[in-house]
Amino acid sequence: MRIVAVPSSIRLPRQRQYLTSFVVNGTVAIDAGTLAYGLTRRQQSRIKHIFITHTHLDHIASLPIFLDTVYDGTGDCVTIHATAATIDCLRRDVFNNRVWPDFIAISEQVPPYLKLDEIEPRQTIEVDGLRLTPIPVNHAVETHGYLVRDSQSSVVFSSDTGPTEEIWQVARSLPDLKAVFLECTFPNDLAWLADLAKHLTPVLAAKECAKIPPGVRILAVHLHSRYRLQVKQELEQVDREIEVVRFGQEYEL
Repeated sequence: MRIVAVPSSIRLPRQRQYLTSFVVNGTVAIDAGTLAYGLTRRQQSRIKHIFITHTHLDHIASLPIFLDTVYDGTGDCVTIHATAATIDCLRRDVFNNRVWPDFIAISEQVPPYLKLDEIEPRQTIEVDGLRLTPIPVNHAVETHGYLVRDSQSSVVFSSDTGPTEEIWQVARSLPDLKAVFLECTFPNDLAWLADLAKHLTPVLAAKECAKIPPGVRILAVHLHSRYRLQVKQELEQVDREIEVVRFGQEYEL
């Protein structure tokens, strides 16, 4: 399994994370915060499936522009996989002819810009040789982390979350779990804000790591750009080794 954390821009400092997207094996994306900004047009055109974890802007910001960029009029379009609540938000708040043209309605009249696949929590979807399972986590809005599996390995993406349980229960049941992409947003002195926004600090991330089987690689993501250096330094102090993801680097797991 090949995973890239997409940079927020092709040209701006690549190791500052302002928006969130991951691409798996070149064709499947988890979230669309930065697909249109951090990938070349050719890389964008390879993506055929996008799984949305939740509707906060840093996870969907580039979706309309991405769909417009890759549209070729053939009907060979991207499928958006999301829960009913997330799809409803995209209909009401994004593709509403105010913020952006209603690509959903347009796709019913011409070769489609996108297809919608309404998914259910804990139900596995198979695409492009991968099996993806959405697992509820603990964030300010309905949010699902993803368990992603191929024939050789399993990887967990926590998405945005405060302290949570179910996704780690699932993770502990996987004998082939290779890595966890774990959010860690705020430094320890902003624990009050992490609690309010339902994110993790290094202290809280260390407690979540105790729920993850030993020997599993842990990669920290979603570090707040303003506090990135501080969060990184504090992560270096926790007992378990936690790597900070490098954007644009391919991780083979």
